[in-house]
Amino acid sequence: MTRAIVWFRRDLSLDDNLAWATATRDHTEVLPVYVFDYRLLDRAGPHRRRQLIASVAALADELRTLGGSLTVATGDSIESVTRLAHEHRVDTVVWNNDVTRLAQARDDAVHRRLSHSGISVERSWSTLIHPPGTILTAAGGVPRVFSRFHERWSAARLTEPARAGHARILAIKGGSPPSIDGTAPIAPGSEAAFHRLDAFLERIDAYDVERDLPDRDATSHLSADLRFGTISPRAVVRAVAGSTPGREAFVRQLAWRDWYAHLFAEHPDLVDHAQQPQYDTIAWRSNPAEVQAWKHGRTGYPIVDAGMRELAATGWMPNRLRLISASFLVKDLLADWRIGERHFRHLLIDGDIPQNAGNWQWVAGTGPDAAPYFRVLNPLTQARRFDPNGDYVRRFVPEIAALHGGSIHAPSELGPLELARAGVILGETYPHPIVDHATARERAIATYRAAKKT
Repeated sequence: MTRAIVWFRRDLSLDDNLAWATATRDHTEVLPVYVFDYRLLDRAGPHRRRQLIASVAALADELRTLGGSLTVATGDSIESVTRLAHEHRVDTVVWNNDVTRLAQARDDAVHRRLSHSGISVERSWSTLIHPPGTILTAAGGVPRVFSRFHERWSAARLTEPARAGHARILAIKGGSPPSIDGTAPIAPGSEAAFHRLDAFLERIDAYDVERDLPDRDATSHLSADLRFGTISPRAVVRAVAGSTPGREAFVRQLAWRDWYAHLFAEHPDLVDHAQQPQYDTIAWRSNPAEVQAWKHGRTGYPIVDAGMRELAATGWMPNRLRLISASFLVKDLLADWRIGERHFRHLLIDGDIPQNAGNWQWVAGTGPDAAPYFRVLNPLTQARRFDPNGDYVRRFVPEIAALHGGSIHAPSELGPLELARAGVILGETYPHPIVDHATARERAIATYRAAKKT
């Protein structure tokens, strides 16, 4: 008879979970464990914290239906996992790997301690479609151009679903998840995640056309499920497989997710340093008052303000709004991309270091295969293209909601009578634009060009 611990982290589902399948197949008894490390939990904003706690509770409920329970510990993960392994006399500890710098150091430390004590370790990859180290160039590194990565990624064989075995799931009394100070932003757990997937499949074929329209329910809403592992990315890609433009566009987004994770597995310092070193010398302005206006949705650019207010209120915003808001901070305000990356990571339900930092570097033009530094999104052009009637802006910037149609995107361009009819007083009920976009664009290009020459 053998006993194993399954250490859950970012894989809060039993479906297609390689660590869970390995443990329940190869061992007689399995003890499910989750550790709340408050050093990490306290860094999460309220939305992600609530979603995490609710998702762990949903996993505990799922385990109870199988006759077992989730043993919950609090404190340092290294100490907690090592202690539980000794206390419960397990033969093996099994978990799914992660790619961040902290996770790699933590996992290696646990591995060393357990191995030194004679306890074996089995590590899998279950949070990605293809694990790091499988999509490489001839030289043995991760492709630095996404199209090359995507070509190899698409050709790689998708593994079969991981099937759980018949081990007895132990019901050992442990701690409880921390109290949740509110309601989870979305319904937690694996069952709810599959409901979201099913709902998305009804509209996926229009994804390529409608995903950038923030007033429509056109995206999958699966990003938090993928972040917490309440659904397997392999299960998602199997479900959406097909040759329609919408399905192909969505699967391409999953490839971007894998690409950033692979890059961070190879270079975890990308969260702090530009992939292109010359851009670590950019002379950022990072004006504190302007950064605060951006964070609070008071820039005078309604499309930017709407996105930032949705983020603060809900922990989410559509991808197009993430691009617009990020470009505005980095290029229009010339603020260090790391300021925005930390702010987004703190508030987003789906805040995930590789995806968040990777996308911020793409917008900032500092990452691999990034948007060129001279590509600066015009917030007015973006607003008029993707929210032509201003429906999205009206939802989150109510003080200018009475402005007619697309005129809502540029209150500063309107005359005093039109503003007065809508009850808008620039500088009082709604701010003047904090920068002139055309001027800011030229300043950003000149600053980047100087850093590139240096």
